[in-house]
Amino acid sequence: MAVVHVVKPGLLTTVQDRGRCGFQALGVSVAGPMDPTSHRLANAMAGNLGDAATLEVTSVGPELVFEDERLVAIAGALFEMSVDREPAPSTGSFVVAAGAALRFGRRLRGTRAYLAVAGGIETPQVFGSRATHLPSTMGGLGGRALQAGDRLPCGPVRKLPVATAGPRALPEGASTGLPDGSARLRVLAGPQADRFSAGALDVLQSGPYKIAQHSNRMGFRLEGPPLAHVHGADVISDATPLGVVQVPASGQPILLMADRQTTGGYAKLATVITADIGLAGQLGPGDSITFVVCSLREAMASLIAQEQHMMAAEATLMAQQGPLR
Repeated sequence: MAVVHVVKPGLLTTVQDRGRCGFQALGVSVAGPMDPTSHRLANAMAGNLGDAATLEVTSVGPELVFEDERLVAIAGALFEMSVDREPAPSTGSFVVAAGAALRFGRRLRGTRAYLAVAGGIETPQVFGSRATHLPSTMGGLGGRALQAGDRLPCGPVRKLPVATAGPRALPEGASTGLPDGSARLRVLAGPQADRFSAGALDVLQSGPYKIAQHSNRMGFRLEGPPLAHVHGADVISDATPLGVVQVPASGQPILLMADRQTTGGYAKLATVITADIGLAGQLGPGDSITFVVCSLREAMASLIAQEQHMMAAEATLMAQQGPLR
């Protein structure tokens, strides 16, 4: 089995697939990509199915040496890229020759890039997933971020047609866009908006809220206008969806992300809509968020439109490079 050698690991590079779904009732967190849209696009451009494992690259990227020739694809945050010190596309797909070194350089915009390798990263599965969950040290390579000297096994890949050997751009309209220091995130009220004082949703929208330095994949600790509870912050622990805004007694909200706990006992004022999760995943410490309450109709329409763009992009890529694996 061919491998990718990790020369430099970057700041926080982890193996991620779609996540470990179906086990939250057993206390097993989902994990998966912070920006699911970019993860999916990278896989499509590399000729993989959407559940293949990619590398999630955070803020400072790795240096990788490829044991065999591979088609690779990058989506999400923009980095200066090079192959054997020659410039390479910041997004899209291209071939890395056997023995060549792929390097991530200066980050230009966004926080997390997704590197897909044709055939996928084939680390062992845990509960049916290769996703790295850092708090429980589960999945990926020993449940941790990459380290220098690691060897990443890759799945088998078909011979690349000549037509796929050149770089291909990200399909137009497929990306959720990249924030430039701030983002507007749409939310639905609840599930426990009644646990907050009248006008709490107006306060939430009065922001902006700054992402604190001690934020991570589990959640973004936010600093901004305090949110007041009625009858205290604690509730009987219940499920914590991706993108939920929970508020402890301090009144400073926490936006729960990919590595979130399965249940939580703080009241939850609002939830980021699914169509905006990818945008949230491109934020990092020091960035700011403005929340906007939207209707369920708008949330559903936005998700449908996003899925239509994604399906069109996948169809375009399939036509360019043959059936997805």
